[in-house]
Amino acid sequence: MDFGLSEEQRLIVETTRSFVENELYPHEAEVERTGVLRKELADELKQKAIDAGLYAANMPEEVGGAGLDTVTWLLYEKELGRANYALHWSCVGRPSNILLAGTDAQKEKYLFPCIRGEKSDCLAMTEPGAGSDLRGMKATAVESGGDWVVNGTKHFISHALEADFVILFVASGEEDTPRGRKKKITAFFVDKGHPGMTIREGYRNVSHRGYTNAIIEFDDCRLPQDAILGEVHKGFDVANTWLGATRLQVAATCLGRAERALGHAIEYAAQRQQFGQQIGKFQGVSFKLADMATELKAANLLTFEAGWKFDHGTVTDQDMAMAKLKATEMLAFVADEAIQIHGGMGLMDDLPLERIWRDARVERIWEGTSEIQRHIISRALLRPHGA
Repeated sequence: MDFGLSEEQRLIVETTRSFVENELYPHEAEVERTGVLRKELADELKQKAIDAGLYAANMPEEVGGAGLDTVTWLLYEKELGRANYALHWSCVGRPSNILLAGTDAQKEKYLFPCIRGEKSDCLAMTEPGAGSDLRGMKATAVESGGDWVVNGTKHFISHALEADFVILFVASGEEDTPRGRKKKITAFFVDKGHPGMTIREGYRNVSHRGYTNAIIEFDDCRLPQDAILGEVHKGFDVANTWLGATRLQVAATCLGRAERALGHAIEYAAQRQQFGQQIGKFQGVSFKLADMATELKAANLLTFEAGWKFDHGTVTDQDMAMAKLKATEMLAFVADEAIQIHGGMGLMDDLPLERIWRDARVERIWEGTSEIQRHIISRALLRPHGA
């Protein structure tokens, strides 16, 4: 594994960081204060991201994306992660790689417009009674007259209010397995405004202000056969392909925010004086910085090793779970210590630290809780021994 960056990777990092600092940072205060990302602002920044070549950079070259390898994509995500989440996610679009599993017709209708910035997607999995236990979902799709009729409720659906269509996962049957009877899952495309689907505003969230969540209700929502993404009852095959890459994305964005928080802490510790000297000269502060930097480097190594293995076809679920677990928990630690070093000033909204601290909390929950990541890791360790 080569730990150095190529000239192309350095250019991508510099371009992305410049865009984040010059185009996104200036709007963070507004979004954090109001909790709203204005559509006019989002559209303006999206066009700037398209012009800068940063839009849909996660997609393969053959479908119109940048064709980045996984390591380079994670470097890009790390830089975007420095900014308010609503700004970088809504304005520098990265269409879900689940869309690559679609048919040619589905790609024309959904994938390519997303890559061009004409449409955006959202993913509907989580339910009030099915979060980590996706097999416990109660929303159903029943075949009827050649169509599928969907009923049930999804919640915590990110970006659903702004999205043009939903990638929906619902229970479509049951099967016997060695571990008991389990539900089969099928994925569907559902266009916004489709009869039988209602999207309403979700919950107010302490994390990621301006990045909305929604509740989606299905009441005898009839979907045609060509709305199926992948194969009938094979929705988990599609989901598992997506979840691994998304966990690495979460890890990378956490690295970016942690670097930003550590940078503020180092600068403050070097300048702030108490008891006649810079506070960074006190071990109570300097040792915090050392621990923060060490934890950040460990998370960096885990994340980019997983990305390297992804590119070489050797990545495992355990690798991606370790990266997500370490990076998200590291961010919580670094954000908290950065605030401690700043004292009361760290909690003021003059600095981004209180925002990074709040945002860090959700990272240990969404895209698989820390407990789920530990389950994946421990299962990989024990199963070869028959446990």
